Amino acid sequence: MDMECAVLCYAAAQLMSLGSAKSIDVCRLCAEVCEACSDECGKHDNEHCKECADACRKCAKECKKMY
Repeated sequence: MDMECAVLCYAAAQLMSLGSAKSIDVCRLCAEVCEACSDECGKHDNEHCKECADACRKCAKECKKMY
């Protein structure tokens, strides 16, 4: 899930930088995937999982500002 989330975040950022009309749709999906990834990583006590969960929460919050 981490890798899928990272790819989607990158795609959302690229589309936003291009001013794409589809960036809103991608950001909506990105926020959904980031929240799911954050929930999953938040279940683990590893430092890298906590960092991932935090980053995903922040990304979801920013993506939601797009719609």
